This record gives sequence, C-alpha cells and structure tokens, in this order.
Amino acid sequence: MKVLVAVKRVVDYNVKVRVKADNSGVDLANVKMSMNPFCEIAVEEAVRLKEKGVASEIVVVSVGPNAAQEQLRTALALGADRAILVESAEELNSLAVAKLLKAVVDKEQPQLVILGKQAIDSDNNQTGQMLAALTGYAQGTFASKVEVAGDKVNVTREIDGGLQTVALNLPAIVTTDLRLNEPRYASLPNIMKAKKKPLDVVTPDALGVSTASSVKTLKVEAPAARSAGIKVKSVAELVEKLKNEAKVI
Repeated sequence: MKVLVAVKRVVDYNVKVRVKADNSGVDLANVKMSMNPFCEIAVEEAVRLKEKGVASEIVVVSVGPNAAQEQLRTALALGADRAILVESAEELNSLAVAKLLKAVVDKEQPQLVILGKQAIDSDNNQTGQMLAALTGYAQGTFASKVEVAGDKVNVTREIDGGLQTVALNLPAIVTTDLRLNEPRYASLPNIMKAKKKPLDVVTPDALGVSTASSVKTLKVEAPAARSAGIKVKSVAELVEKLKNEAKVI
C-alpha cells in the first residue's frame, strides 16, 4: 500500500512570532523554520504503518518555497522513501493547496493520504477536508488511532462527547490529532541517507493547477498586550472589582 503524507514548512513552535512593521504579514527574516508539528505526527504514523508491513512506500509532499526541501529531507530521514516539492513562492490558501495535493494524488494514486489536522501558522484546519471533497475519498479527521484492516481503515477520532470510530473504504484521507503518536527523532545515519533519497520538484503550472486566490490578507496584527494581574484580599473585594472595574458581572 502506498501512503502519501503532506507536510508544511512553518515557523518553529519555539519561536516568538513577530509582525512586520507595515503589518503586511509575519516577519520570517532570520527565523527558524521547521516541519509543522501535526505533520510530524502524520509522518510518524506512516512510518509505523510501514514498520508493521502495512505500507510498502511512503511519499511525502510539500507545497511551498524551495527552502521547504529542508522539511522534506527531514521527513525522508524519519523513514519516508521519496519526496515531492510543489514549488511556489506565493502565499497559498487552503483551497489552492488542496487542489495541488489533489493533482499529486491523481498522479501517485496512493491508497492512504495522511495530513496534520491543521498548521500552527494559519490554524485553518481546512486542507484535509477540502482534499477529501476534491478527490471524493472517504475522510477521517482528528485521528487518535489508525488501524488498517484489509480494504478498510478504522479511524478513532476525538469528538466533544468522547471517541468515535469510523470505518473508511480505501483510498481514504486521514488527518492527525495530537494523541495519535509521539514522533521520533531522526538519527544521524538516517539524516545522511536522506540526502540520497529522490526528491522531485514540480510547479503548479506543470500540474495544471491554478493557484489564484479570491482571498487577500489586508492586515496582520499582534495580539494586544495583557495588563498585569492584581491580588485582592477578600472575595468581597474580588466581586466588587469584577462588577465595577472589569464590568463582567
């Protein structure tokens, strides 16, 4: 079974994000970039499926600038077999990314596509669902457990009321939640081996996909600074301040 995993290049989660002076976007100059944490979980799950003998090949794909090859090489070091970069310097929305991934899916014909449920930069939680709609594949979102059984994949997903298990006919789309697994670290020998694994670079034009967006970012602002808290001596004083100063009761 071929597994396709989508990964995204984002600002490292340990980095404090800064907004550009002109409020046109996030300042990425001299900022450490890494693989989206939810995408790391997706790669790990694919590697575990291969270790179980369920998956025969893992293909990782990313949509982004040429520098995203770094994250693809990381995925290759973690256990993926080959990589595809859809190179685009544009700021693409979720639908454009889903269309590009759909073109890759049509070409590769994987039986299972695994994505992180959301990226920590845009936080949209849309691409996996859009890809499922475009391909017509069954989808299991927010997966905390994935089990492949014959021509089906059973996905345990987290919902407000607890856990829900759905059986999907393959081919299928699965988006990963935090509790699915704990990603491994790439070893130095595997990092060296990853340099020799195939990485193909294609363009949206070569895939025949238009990435024109109907949405435009007008302004990006940092959240307002929170004022310092205070201590009160009694419940009565707390109630008085909530009522007269904060005006929340």
